[in-house]
Amino acid sequence: MTDFDAVTALLQKYFDGLYHSDADLLGTIFHPRAIYASADEQPLLYKTMDEYLPIVAARPAPASRNEARTDKIESIEFAGGNTALARVRCSIGARHFIDFLSLTRIDGKWLIMAKVFHFEEREG
Repeated sequence: MTDFDAVTALLQKYFDGLYHSDADLLGTIFHPRAIYASADEQPLLYKTMDEYLPIVAARPAPASRNEARTDKIESIEFAGGNTALARVRCSIGARHFIDFLSLTRIDGKWLIMAKVFHFEEREG
């Protein structure tokens, strides 16, 4: 499997984890010390995985509401053999998200080290 294929597979797990509110699945693709941040809320929204994953587990899954999936990988860029950046889009509830996911390969496995995102409210 190429690095591009491995990162694409990780991103599909990411989308599936969000759509099904599956914190266990997300826990397998985020580094345990990864960060979650957005400046769209004030003060700055910043969480560790120990704070973020329980929030995902507790929220109603978009799948349970039959929400349309808007998952899209817009770009994947590599820097060397162990660093990548993915720009992706998805929707949850009334919000559209643009996520910048920083990835690192550790012991041969790609993991998300940081999720920094922007969101906009859906119209209508």
